[in-house]
Amino acid sequence: MSRTMMPVRRAAAPVGAALALAAAFLAAAPAAAQSIIRDTEVESIIREWSDPVLSAMGLIPADVEILLINDPSLNAFATRGRIMGLHTGLILETDTPNQLLGVIAHEGGHIKNRHTLRDGAANAARQPFLVSMALGALAIAAGAPDAGVALIGSSQYFGTLGALRYLQSQEGEADLTGARALEAAGESGRGLVEFFENFRAQEVFSDARRFPYFRSHPLSSDRIEALRRPVMAGSNYERRDSPERMAQHTLMLAKIRAFLDQPTFTYRAYPMSDTSLPARYARAIAWYRDGRTERALTAVDELIAGDPDNPFFHELRGQILFEESRPLEAVEAHREAVRLMPEAPLLRINLAHALIETNDPTRLDDAIDQLKLAAARENDNPLAWRLLGQAYAAQGREGEARLASAEYAFSLGQEEQAVQFALRARAMLEPGTPEWRRAVDIVLASGATPEDLADLDRRRARN
Repeated sequence: MSRTMMPVRRAAAPVGAALALAAAFLAAAPAAAQSIIRDTEVESIIREWSDPVLSAMGLIPADVEILLINDPSLNAFATRGRIMGLHTGLILETDTPNQLLGVIAHEGGHIKNRHTLRDGAANAARQPFLVSMALGALAIAAGAPDAGVALIGSSQYFGTLGALRYLQSQEGEADLTGARALEAAGESGRGLVEFFENFRAQEVFSDARRFPYFRSHPLSSDRIEALRRPVMAGSNYERRDSPERMAQHTLMLAKIRAFLDQPTFTYRAYPMSDTSLPARYARAIAWYRDGRTERALTAVDELIAGDPDNPFFHELRGQILFEESRPLEAVEAHREAVRLMPEAPLLRINLAHALIETNDPTRLDDAIDQLKLAAARENDNPLAWRLLGQAYAAQGREGEARLASAEYAFSLGQEEQAVQFALRARAMLEPGTPEWRRAVDIVLASGATPEDLADLDRRRARN
């Protein structure tokens, strides 16, 4: 994943940050911290399933941010800014794709019905620490060991991970909105009913013993029955998940488990006697996490031989090589992943990171191009801006480096630092250029006025 669930790159060189395992990140972070997971493969599967349902609901899918939260608790949420969060614990509790899609449709119903726009929503919890990890994809650069790992997340996500309590009437509305959208998208609502029925016993537990999801989304027999009637009346009720979708679900769960569980657990869950694709994928990840590099590479090479056009197998190979301080070989693997999936910004960031870590000045222009393309698609990705600043600085392009640092701070919500870097960039860049104008935009976004900048220029000229 690309924002923080994956292994993080272990620092192999003073400047070069490599991935450290997710477990190491969580150990370094506060106990109550939650992290956002980024993984192009998992995100792509979930978006493929959910976007048609969100469209049928009347939402613009691109406007709905679906976050994967590295948290073993069974929970999900929707909050202001059209942000939806799915905990890994909930994903792993689903038996079928349709069950997970049902939960997504329900949370989409809260967004559609504007249930998240209440005064208390943003303050439901203290701002948790968000990370940027990628399951076999991208990891955040590690800082100095004595400073701990710098876990990075976009500022727009701060304060959105608290448990939200909804009124029972809102739950019923979200149920029906989600069920109608599933039907309109040609999907069955059976999965949502099944998911709720699996946890019907939660209603008799004390609040402390309930799963977090059912504390904020209270269950009741009446609610389940009220949902069951329209779902069973739908023309798609008997529709089942396709074999292809079931295979995606099984693969996704295997990948999440392999990255989050201890390798010993993965070996037991996916023994050598299991020759299925998800099991072989999970074992390759477990061997990599267990430090058994050559065995992991051999397993990944076998996966690639069976499906050479799968970008995520090449991505995993590049990740392993990068962490083994073999950036030149990692470049080749990451470049193939980008070739196979050029629209994925996280894959381009991986490639750029490997290019920079070769310490070859002739590769910096390529790294910069990759990062600019990635930032054009995800302009709030902190790692893209941090690496871009590093590449520009290595080329002696101080103005562009300061601007990238301003963008980095801006993406993290660090307004004061962003303005400081933007002012320095503005002083170094050629007036009137797009870069210079962007530096000005960042300063003005802080509340400064053009007159303030003109006054600053006059004072600088006098000095």
